[in-house]
Amino acid sequence: MKTFFLATFIIIIISPVAVAQMGDLMIKSSDKGLYVDHKVTAKENFYSVGRLYNAPPKEIASFNGLDMEKGLNLGQTIRIPLLETNFSQSVNEGTPVYYRVGKKEGLMIVSNSNNKVLLENLRRWNNLSSDKLNAGDKLIVGFIVSGQLPMITINGPEKVKENKPVVEKKEAIVEQKQTELPENKMASPKANLNTVVMDGSNPEATSGYFKSFFQQQVKTLPVSKDETVTSGIFKTTSGWQDYKYYMLIDSVQPGTIIKIVNPSNNRSIYAKVLGEMSGIRQNAGYDVRISNAAASALEVNETDKFIVNLNY
Repeated sequence: MKTFFLATFIIIIISPVAVAQMGDLMIKSSDKGLYVDHKVTAKENFYSVGRLYNAPPKEIASFNGLDMEKGLNLGQTIRIPLLETNFSQSVNEGTPVYYRVGKKEGLMIVSNSNNKVLLENLRRWNNLSSDKLNAGDKLIVGFIVSGQLPMITINGPEKVKENKPVVEKKEAIVEQKQTELPENKMASPKANLNTVVMDGSNPEATSGYFKSFFQQQVKTLPVSKDETVTSGIFKTTSGWQDYKYYMLIDSVQPGTIIKIVNPSNNRSIYAKVLGEMSGIRQNAGYDVRISNAAASALEVNETDKFIVNLNY
């Protein structure tokens, strides 16, 4: 059963490079306990990494057998311990931590391999209708609770207590409710009560906040892709006032800015890539998904599949 990617990104601008390069967090284990890997980026130290993952810097240094006084090296991979203070397996939201299913592993084995997380929670987080799994499936097995990492919220029957972390600065909140959308259906761009006002005197209102970033991007990475794709929509509270539009697409680095054109009216906007589509059952039949604010700005009237052109 493929992982069901519902949910919700809260993108924090504290360390955009680190977030863009981080990708999915895959749980690992050692004789010291469970952990996830982190690749050190420019200007990072034990304290900034500790804030990012809500883990004490001394715990990180000790877990890795490192001397805090010697600092960290660019490109170095360190282990981030999953502690009671920063890792939860009983909440509905946070930064998801994934487990890759091995051969002949069922849900009980996955549970036993990951702190005996409740089977009910595994079923909920991953929208599983059966405990039978396929090798290679990627399952959510818990959440890092941090105010500085991309975050999702999985909504469903209130059987799991929610734990809302303190967010210092938000760039986007993206939500797609499990109980709201049947499989292979998309939210209407008008599902949010707000609407994007197309004010021609404001360049951000017509093309979006990320247009200038796209112009900078093409100076180093000239446009090489011109594609016509089938798109769906995910719900978001971002873009209605700040004109920040987002999208999901495979094989494109998160953080990349893509120009999106509605061929029916030639309206265009610029959207930032949040992540991938592959391996997510809800995305079957779609090449990309765009935020509902982006769809509204493009004057997309469809509530199911529609065509857009991409340039990047």
